[in-house]
Amino acid sequence: MKLEFYDKKWGALLGLSTDIKSDTNRFPVVSNTIQFLWNRNEEPVHFETDGLDIRLLPNQLVTVTYLQKISFTSSKLPITALVFNREFYCIADHDSEVSCNGILFFGTQDLPIISIPEDQKKRFDLLYDVFVEEFSTPDKIQGDMLQMLLKRLIIMSTRLAKEQLIVKTLNNEQIEVIRKFNFLVDIHYKSKRKVSDYAEMLYKSPKTLSNLFSTYNQKSPQQIILERLALEAKRLIHFTDKQNQEISYELGFNDPAHFSRFFKKMTQMTPSEYREIPPLST
Repeated sequence: MKLEFYDKKWGALLGLSTDIKSDTNRFPVVSNTIQFLWNRNEEPVHFETDGLDIRLLPNQLVTVTYLQKISFTSSKLPITALVFNREFYCIADHDSEVSCNGILFFGTQDLPIISIPEDQKKRFDLLYDVFVEEFSTPDKIQGDMLQMLLKRLIIMSTRLAKEQLIVKTLNNEQIEVIRKFNFLVDIHYKSKRKVSDYAEMLYKSPKTLSNLFSTYNQKSPQQIILERLALEAKRLIHFTDKQNQEISYELGFNDPAHFSRFFKKMTQMTPSEYREIPPLST
């Protein structure tokens, strides 16, 4: 089943597919989209992102953005997907409403895999059914109604992500700092590589950020910044035709040799050696 709402005037798309592997290129917009991927099967499903195998258990969902390279080559079972673009719903513009950036979208490189608890499964299934019903109601307010449903899905998923992916000892203010830090890194990692840069934008001291992340997880703020930079380098090497020198300058390195040293330190391989390793799927 493939359902869609598409506003030609604005280029706004919201699509629903019960088998995104088959429908990936069948929507009016196929680039710069954000997706909820939802395993509604009774068995685990697999797909690849940035060359890594991702396993979704039954009743798990995950969000992926246009920054990630997604392949469904290894998917043996259908994966349900909700696909939308910025023109339909801009999560940056609406972040004050849903507080999802840095948790569900545009955070660190770890995918936010969320498990739907048994006691909430009916809520998610009901929301899915309402989506399907609304797609079949083409009237003047259909876009507004679908946007409201998408917003509800984002909020429900963000709440679960905060419960499942963030340690309980953090309060709401601390979670908000982590969320904003992750989002800012995803925006500025090419030009800002010091923890102090982000601490200044967050009106915190670098020490405060470091202490906060030592509670949150085992990665330091500096490690998150450098890993994000290394991840983008990997993407550019494997998924573009750009040469090492071009990638070096695109990522903000003034000297290709400096980029090579950085890359080897992060991956234990030179860019040229990494280029010879094929991704899991193409």
